[in-house]
Amino acid sequence: MKKQLTATVISAKMQKTVKVQVIRKWAHPVYKKIITKKKNYLVHNEKLDLKPGDKVIIEETKPISKKKTWQIESKV
Repeated sequence: MKKQLTATVISAKMQKTVKVQVIRKWAHPVYKKIITKKKNYLVHNEKLDLKPGDKVIIEETKPISKKKTWQIESKV
């Protein structure tokens, strides 16, 4: 099974590529404080129909280029 993540589109200025941000939240095991971790990914997008602010589901794929190893699964 391929990994899937929910992300928000940050930039759609490149051709066939969008930049997305994945936000993960969890509670610290001792202090119970909510910790937020953000990570940006370059994602392959054939359709060119996304704009900043869109929520998407991305899935892992074979490497398309040096930094692109994810592709758009669907728009939420």
